[in-house]
Amino acid sequence: MNPNLKWKAVFIFVVILGCIYGLLGLPTFPTSVADVKSNFAHQIKLGLDLQGGTHLILQVQVQEAIAQETDQTVDRLTNQLRAKNIRYDEVRRVDDTHIVVRNLPSAQLSDFRDLVASQLQNEWDMSPTAGEPSSYTLTLRASRVASIKDQTMQQSLETIERRINALGLTEPTIQIHGRNDNEILVQLPGEGDPSRAEAVIQAGGQLELRLVEDPSPYPSQAAALAAHGGVLPPGTELVPGRADSRNPQDTGEVWYVLSRTVVVSGRDLRSATENRNTNNPGQWQVNFSLSSEGAHRFGPFTEQNVHRQMAIVLDHKVYSAPVINSRIDDNGFIEGNFSEASAHDLALVLRAGALPASIKYLEERTVGPSLGADSIRHGVQASVLSLLVVMIFMLFYYRMSGGNAVLALILNLVILMAVLAAFGAVLTLPGIAGVILTIGMGVDSNVLVFERIREELRNGKSPASAVQAGFDKAFLTIIDTHVTTVVSAFFLFLFGTGPIRGFAITLTIGLIANVFTAIYVSKTIFEYHLTKMDRQAELSI
Repeated sequence: MNPNLKWKAVFIFVVILGCIYGLLGLPTFPTSVADVKSNFAHQIKLGLDLQGGTHLILQVQVQEAIAQETDQTVDRLTNQLRAKNIRYDEVRRVDDTHIVVRNLPSAQLSDFRDLVASQLQNEWDMSPTAGEPSSYTLTLRASRVASIKDQTMQQSLETIERRINALGLTEPTIQIHGRNDNEILVQLPGEGDPSRAEAVIQAGGQLELRLVEDPSPYPSQAAALAAHGGVLPPGTELVPGRADSRNPQDTGEVWYVLSRTVVVSGRDLRSATENRNTNNPGQWQVNFSLSSEGAHRFGPFTEQNVHRQMAIVLDHKVYSAPVINSRIDDNGFIEGNFSEASAHDLALVLRAGALPASIKYLEERTVGPSLGADSIRHGVQASVLSLLVVMIFMLFYYRMSGGNAVLALILNLVILMAVLAAFGAVLTLPGIAGVILTIGMGVDSNVLVFERIREELRNGKSPASAVQAGFDKAFLTIIDTHVTTVVSAFFLFLFGTGPIRGFAITLTIGLIANVFTAIYVSKTIFEYHLTKMDRQAELSI
């Protein structure tokens, strides 16, 4: 055998073996037919339309977050004007992005402008109010509006994802939906009760900031009770949690004695972000801000409990217990031995405590498992039937050479399914349509090659020369048709929604695999067959 042909055959064999093992041999090595079926079901994930479940489209009312930002600015500006003894008649929100300050004394206009420039210049623009001397209008900058919208959508996405994961579902889809409509798509395969999902999504915040009454965490409930004579102090309770994040080596579960009084809840949190520690650039801290109502309670609480620990309680578990270093009003930070990753995780936990804006349900749809089973059955039947018809046609019309095309088609499907499994793609009904279309494109490529070979044979060329010329002349045509189809699939993916994107992904992978099988594999099979043929024998095509 030609050494070059030998290495081609080895490469094809390795690809086939790898794809089959990826589909049927993972995640555990199979020892029975049941293990093979289980592995295949684990690798090929089914979408909502095949498995059944709940489909929701939510719209986040981001204007509420913008209005809240304006209200909080009104409160902050009012307090600062009073602190600096700047008189005014009224500080009022005109709409979601405008604030008017009326009748400022002429002698204090300069102080007012300095105050706005120092405190609000990065977020608000100031201009004289038309028709009202000594009055000014503050306008929230478009960049800040866009930032609030992005933060609100991201926090809503994180919060909903956290709550949906509490349902224990496998492979839920939670992602931004549509284009600039503030919509979130939630697909819950296997969940047939939309009301349950809605209740979880709209549940109240479960984040709480509470005082740690006993600075020593205990390894068990019994140890905590024993340390207090078997009875906890009045107004306290035991809450489980993990060891303080400032000690990375201590990761076991511990128990804290906390006050039952919740000082600040998730509803009071405006934002939380991770930043480098200004005093120690090698460490990270978590900056957070509270609403005016939360700050009104939090300021006196932190002032009275300086140097004591405050527990961050999430889902009735202590996430962290930092020490209060000074009074904190509406803005503060949590510092400790945080890495960038741990600071990001803590900020994410804080942000996920409550939804920043209300949710409106735009669409609700339930797909029954029987409908999904019907879709799978009909889809598989259509795929198998189309493949059988194509195989019979190729064998009948191209005789033995048609077997070459059949092998290439089967390998094409194996590669397609293996790549989908490797990337964790979800197979949907449009994806099955993409598989069927891939079969059609694969046949088209083989027909182009075989007809070119027939034409070369009719012109009197030898079988080896006809095969070489047939593949060479059909190659550019095949590439051209595949590239134009991939470009079309790219735009479907770019502008389409979930199911359309699934179709585009499946089709693109199938087309790339088809170029490999129709050109490389098919030609290798022909070359191997030619080495076994007598020089005077005719090619069966």
